[in-house]
Amino acid sequence: MAPTKAPDSSRRSDRSRRAIHDAALALVTEVGYRRTTIEGIAARAGVGKQTIYRWWPSKAAVLMDAFLDLAGRSAEGAGSGGEAQSDEAAQGIPDTGDLVADLKLVLRATVDELNDPVLEAPTRALTAEGIVDAKLGAEFVHKLLDPQLALYVTRLRAAQEAGDVRAGVDPRIALELLIGPLMHRWLLRTLPLTHAYADEIVDYAVGGLAPRP
Repeated sequence: MAPTKAPDSSRRSDRSRRAIHDAALALVTEVGYRRTTIEGIAARAGVGKQTIYRWWPSKAAVLMDAFLDLAGRSAEGAGSGGEAQSDEAAQGIPDTGDLVADLKLVLRATVDELNDPVLEAPTRALTAEGIVDAKLGAEFVHKLLDPQLALYVTRLRAAQEAGDVRAGVDPRIALELLIGPLMHRWLLRTLPLTHAYADEIVDYAVGGLAPRP
C-alpha cells in the first residue's frame, strides 16, 4: 500500500485565513464595523473563535488584515495583463517624463478602485469607522494610505528635479491637491467619480504646481 500523506497544515491554515478574511469583509459590508463581531466572523467562516484569536488580537486587526489582503489581490488582478505592467506597478507611479500623463494614469486607476463594488463597501465601512475611532483610523493610514502616498511624494520630487514642479513646493501637501478632491467626491457622493474628473484634477493641480514665469 502507498503511504498515506499527512494533512498539509499550511494549506489548511491558508484556507482558514481566507475564509476568515472573506467572512470579515462580508460582515462589515452588510452590517457595518460596530455590529461585526469575532463571534459573527467565526460563525460565517466556519471556524472557532480560538482560531481567530490565535492569529489576530482584535476585530480591528482581523478587518485590517482582510482589507490589506483584498487590496493586494485586487492589485495583482489589475497587473495580470502583462509582465511589464506588473513590474511598473511594483516600482510605483510611472515616470515617463510626462508628469500630467503619469498622474492621470494613476488617478484613473484610483477612480476604478473606488468604484469597484468589491472594494467600495469595505473601504467605506473602515473609512467611516476610522473617523470616529482614532486608533483604527491611525492604523488605516499607517498600513494602507501612507505607503501609497509615499509613491506620489517620490514622483513629485522627481518632477521637481526635472523642473516640472516648483522647487519650493512641498510634495506631501501637493499630493493632497490630487487625492483630496477624489476622496471628497467619493465619500460624500456629491457627483459621479469619473476618469474625466480625475483628468481635470490633474490639469488644475499641475497647473498650480508648475514653475512660474
